[in-house]
Amino acid sequence: MRHDPAHAHILVVDDQEIHIRLLRHILTDAGFRNVTGFTDPREAVASFERVRPDIVLLDLMMFPIDGFTVLRQMQELMPDDFIPVVILTADVNPEHRRRALTLGAKDFLAKPFDLDEVVLRIRNLLETRFLYLKMRDLAAANGSAVRDQFEDVEERRQHDVVAHT
Repeated sequence: MRHDPAHAHILVVDDQEIHIRLLRHILTDAGFRNVTGFTDPREAVASFERVRPDIVLLDLMMFPIDGFTVLRQMQELMPDDFIPVVILTADVNPEHRRRALTLGAKDFLAKPFDLDEVVLRIRNLLETRFLYLKMRDLAAANGSAVRDQFEDVEERRQHDVVAHT
């Protein structure tokens, strides 16, 4: 089921393989089954639409492109979707935090990672993601129902016009 946290697609982008392995271990121990990691941020961006993550865990200080660039490029690929991005950082620079938030980041996880905090923050953001998806699906279904009703009324109106002429 798409709205089940255990089946959520989690994308980890960090140029340090050890961080990806640690997060994969933490998350799989917590019951998450679909964790994909990239050490090359360009590969992550290239695969973003294919992976279609439910949440992204993103390091800021990477090479050859930084996390700000990755965040901007991902937002451009899916501008109308709510995909929470959690910034992974040891950097406490307030300007970097503001910039990441301005670009769409939703939360931060400090390095070194606190195991419980990682799981709790990801679960909370996935809950928000899945509520967003449910609301979007309901809005689409309601919009379709309203369109169908409008078309029925319009057909009846046109039939009445033809019948009265």
